[in-house]
Amino acid sequence: MIALIQRVSHASVVVAGETVGRIDAGLLALIGVQPDDDPARCERMLERLLGYRVFADDAGRMNRSLVDTGGGLLLVPQFTLAADTRKGTRPGFSTAAPPERAAELFDDLCARARARHPFVASGRFGADMAVSLTNQGPVTFWLEA
Repeated sequence: MIALIQRVSHASVVVAGETVGRIDAGLLALIGVQPDDDPARCERMLERLLGYRVFADDAGRMNRSLVDTGGGLLLVPQFTLAADTRKGTRPGFSTAAPPERAAELFDDLCARARARHPFVASGRFGADMAVSLTNQGPVTFWLEA
């Protein structure tokens, strides 16, 4: 499982003109699911998302996590993160999980997150989404679980 996380001052996802997910300060996490992913990897990714220290402490150092700050978590499915881009000029998607399995694991990740963190929103799997954000810093990290 892959997550491209960005520290944001706000972020939202719109589908067909309707806002389906929105957070204020926190993390936007674009989620890619790979063929070998399973519920254990969902749990590990959630631990990383909630505990990754990307927020400033009183000294201005990145020592605080999402749990420490109480910020929002916006989870957005993005199968293109799992693309094979090593050669050529067109991505290959054999390195991404099949859509049915990816949707199941993305939903599992969202359910786990909602059970453990008070401010969780999400995009909609398989939808044409418009994602808006203000990256604070900018701070962006690639996580794998």
